[in-house]
Amino acid sequence: MRRSAHRLDAATPASRDRAADALRAFAILGVVLGHWLVTALVAEDGALHTASPLQHLPRLAPVSWLFQTLAVFFLVGGQMATRGLAAARTRGDTYARWLRARLTRMLRPAAALLALWTVTATALLLTGTPLATVHTLLKLALSPLWFLLVFAALTAATPLVARLNPLWPLAVVLHVDLLRFGLHLGPSWLGWINLAAGWLVPYTLGAAWTRGELRSRRSALTLLAGGTAATAVLVGCAGYPASMVGVPGSAVSNLNPPTLAAVTFGLAQCGLALLLRDRLRRTLARPLAWAAVALVNLSAMTVFLWHQTALAATTTVALTAGRLPGLHTAPDGPGWVAARLLWLPVFGLVLAVCRTAFRSFEQGRHRPGSGTGAGRSRVVRVHRGADPGTGRVVRRVV
Repeated sequence: MRRSAHRLDAATPASRDRAADALRAFAILGVVLGHWLVTALVAEDGALHTASPLQHLPRLAPVSWLFQTLAVFFLVGGQMATRGLAAARTRGDTYARWLRARLTRMLRPAAALLALWTVTATALLLTGTPLATVHTLLKLALSPLWFLLVFAALTAATPLVARLNPLWPLAVVLHVDLLRFGLHLGPSWLGWINLAAGWLVPYTLGAAWTRGELRSRRSALTLLAGGTAATAVLVGCAGYPASMVGVPGSAVSNLNPPTLAAVTFGLAQCGLALLLRDRLRRTLARPLAWAAVALVNLSAMTVFLWHQTALAATTTVALTAGRLPGLHTAPDGPGWVAARLLWLPVFGLVLAVCRTAFRSFEQGRHRPGSGTGAGRSRVVRVHRGADPGTGRVVRRVV
């Protein structure tokens, strides 16, 4: 393992921004753990229903502050997209070819998810599973697709937003929330404008990162301090929920669609992420640390899309053994939280099986003679060649 890690480290181009890869891996794993901790499928009245411990234990709201890391993912997504597009243009690739390669890697695993759940839902209905259970499972398993659609749209718009000042989409979010919550005007769908504008804020910050406008610690500290202060004021004085994820039964969700509080909280997260860049680069100079980050990034989209399926599959299969604590019981006390922590390794094991089964949809299959390797992951792309020192065949990253 150490030998492979050292080879991967030596073959990684010096131009690779390892800090960005680490932040993306952190963001994905944060979302996965957050969902597993605050999502419960309660068995009652002969069916499964979605619930959350945040309904009964509002003091757990800080958990959502730790694991709601989507802003960091959009920050890194904007940085990598604008940097990748610039590199493609330098190579002489067209925008269409660049976009097709990026969208293919995102949409292939989504197609596999849709296909499997179409078959699964049909089988469940044919075997007499209650419609409420099927609806709950489908809504849970397919919920990651909303993120994918927004991310794909922003990726397609990269040439248009690459130089957009983040203050413009932030102003849109501010005015939408002012109309919704301050003046109580406008149609009910008005908030959904923030689904694009809200995530455009960290995405355009990622573009500014590419342009070199966020290199100083002052800019990162400004984002961290300003975002934290604004979020505290909005939650403490303006009535926004403390939880940065949706809570069933709550009148207002900070995430669905994004509110101004969610966006300012994301600004604070982005500031913290930017502050950690240098430390992450030093840490990832160690081959084993870099190998772990590269491994997560190779299947980042697969892990994200299938983590709710891992939760749903574990819950439904285990139901044959009866109502198990932390899995099928109401999340209404510390006992449920303790029991749920014990289930996390099981979810992780099932997710690992899903990753093994479906990662080829994300990474693509290498066709001999294809040369371009366009279907393979952009995180690590390998070619075989001889090591000049030993003559042994090794895999090189490009």
